[in-house]
Amino acid sequence: MTTIVSYNILAGGYNLRNGTRRTAQLAAIIRSAQPDIVGLVEATHPRMQQKPLIIEELASMLGMRLIMSASPASNGYQLALLTRLPVIRTQTHARPDLHRPLLEVCFEETNGQQFTVFVTHLSASFNKGRGGGGIRTREIQEILHILAPARAQGIPHVLMGDFNSLAPGDSFQASALVSYVVGIENEENYPNNSDGHPHLNGVVPPELRFINPVLRLIPRSRVLSKLFNTAAALYAPRDCIRLLYEAGYVDCYRSIHPGARGFTCPAASPAGRIDFIFASPEMATCLETCYVLTDGEDVAGSAASDHLAIGAEFGLNVRPVSAGKQLKKDMIPS
Repeated sequence: MTTIVSYNILAGGYNLRNGTRRTAQLAAIIRSAQPDIVGLVEATHPRMQQKPLIIEELASMLGMRLIMSASPASNGYQLALLTRLPVIRTQTHARPDLHRPLLEVCFEETNGQQFTVFVTHLSASFNKGRGGGGIRTREIQEILHILAPARAQGIPHVLMGDFNSLAPGDSFQASALVSYVVGIENEENYPNNSDGHPHLNGVVPPELRFINPVLRLIPRSRVLSKLFNTAAALYAPRDCIRLLYEAGYVDCYRSIHPGARGFTCPAASPAGRIDFIFASPEMATCLETCYVLTDGEDVAGSAASDHLAIGAEFGLNVRPVSAGKQLKKDMIPS
């Protein structure tokens, strides 16, 4: 059995408001799944460069090998992958249509069969043209182009990460998101929207920001919340996930839980499912289960990140690398 986890750890695992680290909380959530592979989104933060990085601490605490993507020029955020399995090769795919590069890591089963894991973080851009749906659609089109050789060769592979988008048919409790955002912005010492948390101006397009005072009233009204949830569910773009469905990728969580919400964000006030593990048809035949990690080792998911991690177990025959060989860090050139 091979367990794969996808996790957005928020701002590299740092609390930017007070400078503290969430290393222990993140390690507890990850360790509870006993994963063989962990794809990490927001694995670093451009403002936090003091060594050791939290991602390096996590690799050491968990006894796993750390593989980091090249740093995107736009904002310095990086993707990363932790693993205890033998790695054949790694690559960072940087493309003009990708807000952040796509991380690729190839593994080998004991029978010689290869499988590949891709980690992505699509653009949020919720305050741009119908919630930034067109931007994310272009990103998925580029990712599908990158994954095309694996599909053509029938190589089992997984695409996972933070897609910042809803799947067709999924529910959306937008009022919960607004309540979360308003609550954060009402806190003292709010760091000017730079700590990775969503904020109203980052969600509402400039031409509609005149309704922000009304949005702040939504959490206080059951009627407004219900109306807002209905409208937001119709407005929320879902095309990028639809493209993955049409390309034959299996939504691991939805295939195991056809009717469950499976919300992953925000962890403290779950509003929607935007973190996914997609499996190619070949990989999907090995899928055993998929689940959202709401807590781990008595640590609430909301204490570790603003996203909940998602895990999937596959019936793959892969032999872990010995502990002495795991503590290795790879930096992948662009």
